Amino acid sequence: MPKHISIYVRVSSKTQDHRSQLPDLERWAESQDERIKWYKDKASGKTMNRPSWNELESNIRSGKVSQVVVWRLDRLGRTASGLTSLFDELQIRKINLVSIKDGLDLSTAAGRLMANVLASVAQYDNEVRSERQAAGIAKAKAQGKKWGGSMKGTRTKVTDDKIEIIRHMKEKGKPITAISKAVGLSRPTIYGVLEQI
Repeated sequence: MPKHISIYVRVSSKTQDHRSQLPDLERWAESQDERIKWYKDKASGKTMNRPSWNELESNIRSGKVSQVVVWRLDRLGRTASGLTSLFDELQIRKINLVSIKDGLDLSTAAGRLMANVLASVAQYDNEVRSERQAAGIAKAKAQGKKWGGSMKGTRTKVTDDKIEIIRHMKEKGKPITAISKAVGLSRPTIYGVLEQI
C-alpha cells in the first residue's frame, strides 16, 4: 500500500478556524510529489485524544504514513511527555516530522534536539498561562469584582481565555456554578465547553 504525507492542522476551540495555518501548509504541500492527506481537529492540545489525530495515529501504526507535517509543533500538543513519546515513536517507525514555522526536521540530530526543547517550551507556556489566569481571577475577586450572567438579549462569546479558565477551575475541583459565575457563562455552556476539552 503506498504511503502518504500526513498534514495535521489543529485549533484549540470551536470558535477558531484553521485559516492562519493553511497558506504555509498549502505552499509546502504544492512542492511535494507524494500523495497528501489532511487531518484537521478543533480540540485542546492538552490531550492527544482527538478525532483526526486518532485517525492519523492509527495510520502511522499501520505503516501508511511517510511523514507528518505541522504548521508549528504546538499544534501537535502542549505536553512535553506526549510530544517526546510521539517523537520516539516516529523515529522508531522511520517517519519524519516537519514543523514549518519552527524550521524543524526530525530526520536530523539538530532537529531532534530542537524538537525536545520546543516540546518543553510548549508545556511551560501552557503552565504559565494557567498560573496567570488563576492569579488574575484571584486578584479580581480580592478587588471585589463580581462575575455574573450577561444582560438579557446579549450573546456571550466563549473565548480561548474563558476556555482555559474553565479547564483550570474544573481541574481544581471547582463546582460548575462557581465556574459559571467566574467566566460569566451559563452552566449549559460550561458543560458544553468541558465536553470539548
